[in-house]
Amino acid sequence: MPTVNVYKMDGTVAGEMSLSEKIFGAEYNEPLIHQAVVTRLANERQGTKSTLTRTEVRGGGAKPWRQKGTGRARQGSIRAPQWTKGGVVFAPKSRDFSKKMNTEARRGALFSALSKKVADGELIVVDKLEVSAPKTKEIVKFLAALKLDKRTVLVMDSDDVNVILAARNIQSVSTLPVAQISTYEVVANSKVVLTKGAVEKIQEVYGA
Repeated sequence: MPTVNVYKMDGTVAGEMSLSEKIFGAEYNEPLIHQAVVTRLANERQGTKSTLTRTEVRGGGAKPWRQKGTGRARQGSIRAPQWTKGGVVFAPKSRDFSKKMNTEARRGALFSALSKKVADGELIVVDKLEVSAPKTKEIVKFLAALKLDKRTVLVMDSDDVNVILAARNIQSVSTLPVAQISTYEVVANSKVVLTKGAVEKIQEVYGA
């Protein structure tokens, strides 16, 4: 059973916390994580691009000149792809890029990603995450205390507006309610900071 230190916002150790073996001690499965990330990115694509083929461009019904005798190349329509304002060859059309991933696989990918973070020492648990006012300098101070100088996601057990407002001006930091944690958010950030309450909710939801 993995064990991690629980930190205070000033960087001091407040104690230790035992983590679920099922969630935070799972075997690393890179193909499953890759599938989860690709699925997430594919589902975010709008797929609304569309251009006109030669059959859809207005005009071009008449043959521009006769077939033979002009000395020019034969042409059938001024809306053919080689003409200016002509149609597009293999024109992109609106399509649905979404992919599906079953629940068991999606959970397995999340468990594997979280476990990898624990094994690499890139998952940090804090007893609580709160600031007295929506001041960016308070989050900067917190990041400095825990030496979080790379891309970091702060996963909270409750929507603390002050924390969200204080962190939004820091380019390398994002905030996330624990209900929205996903494999993509875990692997896209170098460091994952979870409140103790967030860890408890994760273990409660996934029955560990």
